[in-house]
Amino acid sequence: MIKIKIGNNIISNKHPAYFIADIASNHDGSLKRAKKLIKMAADSGANAAKFQNFYAKTLVSDYGFKNLANINSHQNKWGKSVYKTYEENEVPIEWTQELKEECKNNNIEYFTAPYDLKIISYLNQYVDIWKLGSGDITWHENILQIAKTKKPLIIATGASNLNEVKKIYNKISKINNKICIMQCNTNYTGLKENFKYINLNVLKSYKKYFPKAILGLSDHTIGHETVLGAITLGAKVIEKHFTDNNNKTGPDHEFSMNPKSWEKMIDASRNLELSLGSELKKLEKNEEYTVILQRRSARLKKNIKTGEKITSEDIEFLRPCPKNAAPIYNINKIYNKISTINLHKNNYITKNQFKKILSKK
Repeated sequence: MIKIKIGNNIISNKHPAYFIADIASNHDGSLKRAKKLIKMAADSGANAAKFQNFYAKTLVSDYGFKNLANINSHQNKWGKSVYKTYEENEVPIEWTQELKEECKNNNIEYFTAPYDLKIISYLNQYVDIWKLGSGDITWHENILQIAKTKKPLIIATGASNLNEVKKIYNKISKINNKICIMQCNTNYTGLKENFKYINLNVLKSYKKYFPKAILGLSDHTIGHETVLGAITLGAKVIEKHFTDNNNKTGPDHEFSMNPKSWEKMIDASRNLELSLGSELKKLEKNEEYTVILQRRSARLKKNIKTGEKITSEDIEFLRPCPKNAAPIYNINKIYNKISTINLHKNNYITKNQFKKILSKK
């Protein structure tokens, strides 16, 4: 069985879904606020708090974005240049130890998505699992350096095609078999129309092409409908952005989950997991009494004495059906038979009575 152990949690097809609260840029440049969000995420039921370690200067080209043809995207709402926004939302590397300790104090896992080759070795001493953002799926040098740490690696696959996912998976799996592949759509506008682009059924393809990987969902749609769908399709790792206030100014607040919506998502997901249950169709313990109450038994419309013939006109099928009642799908076998026992009006025909009547030659 595919299994990944993270702290006190096990991620596998036999365990509940693992929920990651992506703090992302919602720390708003404040370590105190980042710690606050960690505690709130833990209190809301998250298994992990994830950050993003990057430097604007090694992630985005200020010149490139300023000279890029206008694209209608979520970045248009930022009010500042792309470079400046990223610069203001960097997670200082100096925060790492305190973020790790805060997560530990709140019994959730700390980890991060590194966007700079030079910081991987430093961060490695603080993380037990890594995340790869969708935008870096073609930067194999970075991914393979992370994979060589031999720690579990979660790969988001937004804005990519199957061949690109296969290509990096094949490279990683040669050196690290602890892999989670996440379906993802990297549109951050929060528009309702984004639901038609999330393509949860891709998880079926991932299950086929990557049978040794854990499946997951990294999601940016509003609410948790996609989460429930993903869990139904086998996703065991769920990542959603997390904030305390969707009305705050910042690149990620608007489409993030908040404590109330996060708790609702967790409750709904746990209920769903319970309801998915087993693939074996069987009579469950909590419905054993309904077999008696809702099924029909064969009951006598009149008294029939020993030696009298039983006809279909003498029988009616009515609820309830006690445990020892003869199955009504076989009752026609005693039609036109001579009764070997006395049968009483309104009583049901028992399994034993049914056998006795049929036993007469």
